Amino acid sequence: MDASRFVFLDETGTATDMTRRYGRAPRGQRVVDAVPHGHWLTTTFVAGLRESGIIAPLVVDGPMPGEIFRAYVEQMLALALSHGDVVVLDDLAAPKVAGVDEAIRAVGASLLYLPPYSLDLNPIERLFAKLKALLRKAGARTKEVLWTTISELLEEFSPRSVATISETAGMSPSKPNLL
Repeated sequence: MDASRFVFLDETGTATDMTRRYGRAPRGQRVVDAVPHGHWLTTTFVAGLRESGIIAPLVVDGPMPGEIFRAYVEQMLALALSHGDVVVLDDLAAPKVAGVDEAIRAVGASLLYLPPYSLDLNPIERLFAKLKALLRKAGARTKEVLWTTISELLEEFSPRSVATISETAGMSPSKPNLL
């Protein structure tokens, strides 16, 4: 199978209370940093990952209900797919909403659901881990700043860095000279 035809699709949650998990300080001193407490705003980020880069990124205010996921697939993802692509999804409820399968198949792509609890089989999880680490470092505290930061960070994921993430996940590029 041609690795360039795979599109790994997933969503992840981000919030305005994300802060670094670890820190360094001179020997004998404590790391001091502010950690938000109280009300924070949750955002869902959804995107596809190809060997060549990130496709169809979308930020949604709050959780992603099935109707919004279907609209995302119909209006954004389907436009980025080609005949013969294989869309790989987690085995969750949102992707199984009526209309999602039809929208993907209408462009000549096929669908492949991963088994439950199979995070290691989805290379986009590594990309999300890197994105969340960068978001924790940025420390966005308002929804607008969080969304802007996500947009700016996505520009840092070059095709070369995405290829590195894919290779560490076992997806070797079919045409390494193009990266």
